[in-house]
Amino acid sequence: MKAPRTARRDGALTRVTHDARPFLRARTGTVLRLAGWSLLEFVQTFLGGFGVARALDHGFLAGRPLTGLLWLAVAAVAVLPAQLATRGVFGRLADLVEPLRDGLVRRAVSRALSGALAHPAGTTARSLSQVTHQSEIARDGWAGLVLTLRSFVFTVAGAVAGLLALEPRLLLIVLPPLILGAALFLATLLPMAARQRDYLTADEAYAAHAGKAAADLRDLAAAGAADRTVADSRDLADDQVRAARSLARWSGVRVVALAVCGRFPPLLLLLGAPWLLRNGLTPGALVGALTYLTQALAPAVQALMTMLSTVGGRLLVVLDRFTDAPPPPAEDESGSQGPPPRDHALVAELRAVTFAYGPAAHPVLDRLSLSVAPGEHLVVVGPSGSGKSTLAAVLAGVEAPTGGTVLWRGRPVRGADATSVRVLLPQHAYVFTGSLRDNLRYLRPDASDRSIAAMIDALGLDPLLSRLGSLDATLEPDRLSQGERQLVALGRAYLAAPPLTVLDEATSRLDPAAETRAERAFAALPGALVVVAHRLSSARRADRILVMDGPRTRCGTSAELLRTSALYRDLAGLWEPDEEPHRENGEPDQEPHKSGRGNGVISTPPPSLF
Repeated sequence: MKAPRTARRDGALTRVTHDARPFLRARTGTVLRLAGWSLLEFVQTFLGGFGVARALDHGFLAGRPLTGLLWLAVAAVAVLPAQLATRGVFGRLADLVEPLRDGLVRRAVSRALSGALAHPAGTTARSLSQVTHQSEIARDGWAGLVLTLRSFVFTVAGAVAGLLALEPRLLLIVLPPLILGAALFLATLLPMAARQRDYLTADEAYAAHAGKAAADLRDLAAAGAADRTVADSRDLADDQVRAARSLARWSGVRVVALAVCGRFPPLLLLLGAPWLLRNGLTPGALVGALTYLTQALAPAVQALMTMLSTVGGRLLVVLDRFTDAPPPPAEDESGSQGPPPRDHALVAELRAVTFAYGPAAHPVLDRLSLSVAPGEHLVVVGPSGSGKSTLAAVLAGVEAPTGGTVLWRGRPVRGADATSVRVLLPQHAYVFTGSLRDNLRYLRPDASDRSIAAMIDALGLDPLLSRLGSLDATLEPDRLSQGERQLVALGRAYLAAPPLTVLDEATSRLDPAAETRAERAFAALPGALVVVAHRLSSARRADRILVMDGPRTRCGTSAELLRTSALYRDLAGLWEPDEEPHRENGEPDQEPHKSGRGNGVISTPPPSLF
């Protein structure tokens, strides 16, 4: 179990570096312009120590105070161009930083869309975090790293050039501790990143365990599992303590590295001063070298190491998340990636499916098994909150079950199969601003005008078409009634003619006659039709009816359910006992329910389920 995680850690820097090379190569001009402005910082650093040395050797110690003051003035004036260069540096910095953020956002959005299309049930908030929070972390971290690294490179270059100009032998004392400290610091980067990940993982594991234990406290007490839970908590806490101690040990090594780089060079220079002075080093050169070490090298090294130890590690972790390869498409048990088989006897099947909206929530679906055959017309009824819409979402592959299996044409649900297998229409229809033709052909762009005309006739869209004037008329959603929106959505689903159509109260805004016409039109298609009904008239037209009462379900024909299901009889509004729900030939009774009153007959609409 440890090997894959270790390989992942070791490969983070490699992956980020691999993606960084083409990014920087494409912006070579920006980097060179940034370096051009940074040369002023090189000049400032060089003149800072060199001017102090010359002021002492050729000025004050030589009895020429004016010369000494002039050299100090040169060192002071060199600060002004470096300050003026700040504007140019930040201008070039924007050209290097903003494209990084834009590229990361594009990559996150592209991968989110691809992942949502391939795995609709597996989408998470990770991409939202990448587009907003993580991309800003990368942007700010990259900007800080570029500024600090640029300053470090040109400051160190200016200081080294100044030491060479004063006395080359100074480098024999100054460079070894700098190189040793830098090497020791760099050696801690990857182990520190690994320890940080270990600590965060242990912290997340303990928090998840504590949250689950708190939610299941009553069950744990009833099952006598308190001792085991405490033991698990102790083990997780020990893991977190070990990770924290390991992180602290590496932090100590990093403190030593900072001390070697920042404190040892001036100390060694002072210790070696007698030897250097005996071998020709001037007092001014010694003071100039100390100026380089204390005013330039030490602050630059400290800033770089601090940046790398804080922002650098976080930047590496964040960028590695953007360079992660997207998860491969889920395969079925055989590993096949081909299209779903078309000769399977069932369009959709639920096998002991359970669904709950949280680990501690009561299941909405509890080990439900259901099959939908090609051409079948199934209606789902039940009181509000009984799980009808949840069933529709699970059957359509929008929600993944917490237990059991959902099959389409004999194989597990895959996001790649969704558009070719089913269409799910919710209660609130989606209509966009555009032509009526484009709205209707949304799911089938190649639909011919003849197919559209047949659909309009089957569903009764003629009044809407007449009001608009033509198929190419602009459709404005705000100017459509809810019923007209539902008709447009029904029209695009009818043109798609998928093997499975799921209508989740998709006709709730239509009058009974329009609803009857729409359901009959869909039932006449070769595909299966599942309707989450809001009127019992829909149930009377179905081949089978599924009655839902939370996890309890019962399935059968209308006649069977009137005899065996008290809930269905309640939903039917206690139909009159002399009313035959079905005709003698077994076909659903298509006549409206009638109630006698005096010598007339008054037609009454079917009772609503809500």
